[in-house]
Amino acid sequence: MTDDAIEVRVGDALRAQGETVAVAESCTGGLVGSLLTDVPGSSDYFDRSVVTYSYDAKRALLAVNRESLDEHGAVSDQVAREMARGVRDTADTTWGVATTGIAGPDGGTPEKPVGTVFIGVSFAGEWGTGTSETTVTRHQFEGTRTDIKRHIAHQALSDLLSAIEKRKTL
Repeated sequence: MTDDAIEVRVGDALRAQGETVAVAESCTGGLVGSLLTDVPGSSDYFDRSVVTYSYDAKRALLAVNRESLDEHGAVSDQVAREMARGVRDTADTTWGVATTGIAGPDGGTPEKPVGTVFIGVSFAGEWGTGTSETTVTRHQFEGTRTDIKRHIAHQALSDLLSAIEKRKTL
């Protein structure tokens, strides 16, 4: 294990594989993209971060399905999945990462309390191979709004790194 920051390790892994990433952010408001671009040379692998805070932005920029938003709400497995796929495909990158959650201090419910987040990671396989895949993880963080956003951003990068490393071994 290295002592390098997660954003450095993600960049190194992407660069080593010749892969690229785009990010769709809701609750993190651009923090994941900011972390990635803190690394010198990140233009080798980082394409964009799209902040889609509203339902309208999710639909217009990422083609998130209206029915998914109606049925599950923005903070859901389904919407995180569609966001990750949408940013991956609109950017034409190898990887798409999405964050959608409740940073607080208000907005939580018993089913989805403040600090709840869904992180989507989507891989674009070669055309015609059927190897594209998307995973979503649900996490729960505590702290101030700023603390929660920072935890989510770091977890999103950690989830991405795990997915890159997993694909590398396949």
